[in-house]
Amino acid sequence: MPFACGQSWTGSTRSHHSPSAHSIDFNAPNDLGQPVVASAPGRVVTSNNTSNSGYGRYVVLDHGNGETTVYAHLQHSHVTVGTWLDQGALVGQLGTTGNSSGPHLHYEQKVGRTVVAPRLNRTKYVYGTSASTNCADVPLAGNLLEGEGAQVAVFRRSAAPQVHVRGADGKTRLMAVGQASDEPVLGDWTGYGLQSVGSFSPATRTFTLAGEAGFFSITFGLRGDRPIAGDWDGNGIWEVGVYRPSNSTFVLRSATGTSTNLKLGKVGDLPVTGDWDGDGVTDVGVFDRATTTFTLRTRAAKPVTTTVRHGLVGDIPVAADWDGDGKADVGTWTPANATFSQRIAPSGKVAPRVQNVRYGRAR
Repeated sequence: MPFACGQSWTGSTRSHHSPSAHSIDFNAPNDLGQPVVASAPGRVVTSNNTSNSGYGRYVVLDHGNGETTVYAHLQHSHVTVGTWLDQGALVGQLGTTGNSSGPHLHYEQKVGRTVVAPRLNRTKYVYGTSASTNCADVPLAGNLLEGEGAQVAVFRRSAAPQVHVRGADGKTRLMAVGQASDEPVLGDWTGYGLQSVGSFSPATRTFTLAGEAGFFSITFGLRGDRPIAGDWDGNGIWEVGVYRPSNSTFVLRSATGTSTNLKLGKVGDLPVTGDWDGDGVTDVGVFDRATTTFTLRTRAAKPVTTTVRHGLVGDIPVAADWDGDGKADVGTWTPANATFSQRIAPSGKVAPRVQNVRYGRAR
């Protein structure tokens, strides 16, 4: 369902429902302004945030194979065209814009131009009241636990969201953070040598980060930006930033609030960050999910750009120092089997090796 994990929503239709009786009007108590999230991963091909007629403010996601979903009558759209959204990511807020008689989400599943009978959770949708099981895991990786090097982790978009970290002993540690429709970030916000959890709200463009005295907030970015983090100046304390899909630009925020822009990638690419050359400064990169190609750019005085093929079509990128040699390696997470594929590239002429770790919930 296009709503956060565990929420109960009532879907209805009617014979003269425009444009099709296969459309769904979703409602819940006090639903105005509630988060609307992606019911499946896809690329934003329409994001109308101004219309007062028809669908009003609406978003269309392209899922490939001619399949799209429509999210209409929104109060606000929080995405921009070209952005790739994962399942459960925030699309907008429920509203009553356009030709709407009251607050609700108008939702369609389409093949080509035809609205088709909706299927949710791999079965034909039964109109009525049901709970959302849109509880997808988001892959993460970093140095989160003392003395263990890089660990794999997932941010679980549950009713009480948590980062689940896999320790060297195979046991899971839990770290609570954010809301189900937030985007997770990891970073060493204190400079103590370990990364901590954080979250980013696309609705308010606010980072909420775990500090020494509790969580603190930083507001940064524009509508549609995707969160990133890294040690941009090499002083040991990480800062936040955003990747702007609308123009394929990294915007790196300094501790003083100034920013540096770096253009890299193309429409639909996903951002990754890591210290590719081991100089203590976090570098940038992008991942093309269609070609499984990483394009990595160092931030040294003489930048170097390299490309690396790794993963499967449809994978989600991750990066971390898998072997502890001081340089970040690339990796991917396959949603279908919840498997991290870690590409370990040692120094010298030794060939890279791949290590697979299964962790998280498959979709």
